Amino acid sequence: MEIEEGTFCCAKLCYTIFCAGLSNLICGGLKRMCGRYQFTAEQCEEIRQIAEAIQRKYGKDSWSPGEIRPTANAPVLVAEGDAPEPQLMKWGYRLPNSLVINARAETAAEKPLFRESVRTRRCLIPSTGFYEWDGRKHKYLFTLPGEPVLYMAGLYERRDGEDCYCILTTAPNASMRPVHDRMPLVVPKAQTSKWLADDAAALSLLTVQPPELVCSSMETQVSLW
Repeated sequence: MEIEEGTFCCAKLCYTIFCAGLSNLICGGLKRMCGRYQFTAEQCEEIRQIAEAIQRKYGKDSWSPGEIRPTANAPVLVAEGDAPEPQLMKWGYRLPNSLVINARAETAAEKPLFRESVRTRRCLIPSTGFYEWDGRKHKYLFTLPGEPVLYMAGLYERRDGEDCYCILTTAPNASMRPVHDRMPLVVPKAQTSKWLADDAAALSLLTVQPPELVCSSMETQVSLW
């Protein structure tokens, strides 16, 4: 079985990250990749509307906003007619002894695990920012300047009777590079409909560098899990 980037190895309680063809077995926080993001409805009307749509569709106790972690249920947006439709999905593709939470944008269209999803099952993960840790375990929140919502590109599929998603990652831009060597593929709001519904445009977006972000220190929280 080919292990993809961003795989949480359940049996070994560690992350395995594959970058530039090299693997690094990560235990005890030696190296980390994006594994949490923020969804806080009180910050933004757009996020609040998504949260309310999820509650109407799935029930008030269907999920909990806040910091979203792998295996948690969270809202994603999928193409439904002419408008994006909020759906509740689980973060991570469950494989034998592993949970895939990320896919490399550069190679997703070629990988057996992701290529059909790139063609037909693309989604957007709405957030109010995502978290990352540097090599000294310092925690940072990344947000879009002047924008309350940050949309991350994702893929989804149905596994074992459950809808699940993963987040696409790409090479870091200047705002991320001091902290980490990967970052989520952030989709500008003007391009969100193209990512969901325009197959040709979506392939092009896989290679576009994400916008510059605002990096805020979260020094009071230094633990990854």
